Amino acid sequence: MTDLPEIDPAILEAMDGLTDEFAGFARVYQDEIQPALQAREAEREQAVAKARKYRYIGIAAGIAIAAIGFLAFKSPFGAFLGVIVGFGLGAWGAQDIQRLGKEAKLLIVEPVARHFNLTFDPAPGEVASIHEHKRVGVVPGWDRSSYEDRVTGVRDKVDFELFEAHLEEKRTSTDSKGRTTTTWVTVFKGQCLRFKFEKTFYGRTLVTRDAGFFNRFGGGNGMQRAALEDPEFEKIFEVYTTDQVESRYLLTPDLMQELVDLEKTFHGGKLKCCFDGGELFITLQGGNLFEPGSMFTPLDSPSRMRELLEDFAAVFHIIDTTNANRRRRNGQGGAPR
Repeated sequence: MTDLPEIDPAILEAMDGLTDEFAGFARVYQDEIQPALQAREAEREQAVAKARKYRYIGIAAGIAIAAIGFLAFKSPFGAFLGVIVGFGLGAWGAQDIQRLGKEAKLLIVEPVARHFNLTFDPAPGEVASIHEHKRVGVVPGWDRSSYEDRVTGVRDKVDFELFEAHLEEKRTSTDSKGRTTTTWVTVFKGQCLRFKFEKTFYGRTLVTRDAGFFNRFGGGNGMQRAALEDPEFEKIFEVYTTDQVESRYLLTPDLMQELVDLEKTFHGGKLKCCFDGGELFITLQGGNLFEPGSMFTPLDSPSRMRELLEDFAAVFHIIDTTNANRRRRNGQGGAPR
């Protein structure tokens, strides 16, 4: 049997510090993912060259059109037209990069998803569970929605789902002449997570970022403000619950730290979560997961894989910590699998 080649030290360094369950991904990356990315490197270089070329052409054309329009017609319309043309040429030149970015995402994400028996769908269409997120109060109402990058799977008997949602509200206004204007306003854009546990929670517990003055409005639905075990986290989060005892078992300092870490890993903010029935719902505004990173750097950079594994690790940590807390309350003990 031929010995496997040694793993590139740059790959090992990029994976350093990950938990044991991710230890094998240095080999997976070197043997499976990196060669597929390297095979597309020449294509990336061509796409980058085209994008840069048309960026400069767009800038030059925009300036020329603006100058001609102003000098010939003494009108600011030339400047406006120049901006439109410049951006249009730049966008056209970047099409190949955008396409390659989507394909590179699949080359990186799908092998990781297969390893953990997860399903990844970059364009899932309508995601029905968004209505449950609205029901428990972690997203607002909307009139138009779109979704992408849905991941589903099971960990330690917990079914989970992660997807990105863009929710918009339709707003109309009428001016003094009776003319109606319709605009679409983003009310939520970010990550939605849903975890379904084996047993139901005894009550409902809602966690939000500290809202200052608006804390006085409470969590609604008969909820009362809950005290956290750690005063440091009380400065960050507001917690409302229908079961004070359960909330203290669920929201341990370990779990609250995982929620803070989740925001950092997902590059999001304004975190909300709700324990309801047998499910935990989490939303974070902003952030954009599973993206391959800048197409202006080599495709086979190990840092792309590192960021993806950290995304998955953050989700797994939430499940593991919540399961550990529930088992502790039920007297089962033991570490999560």
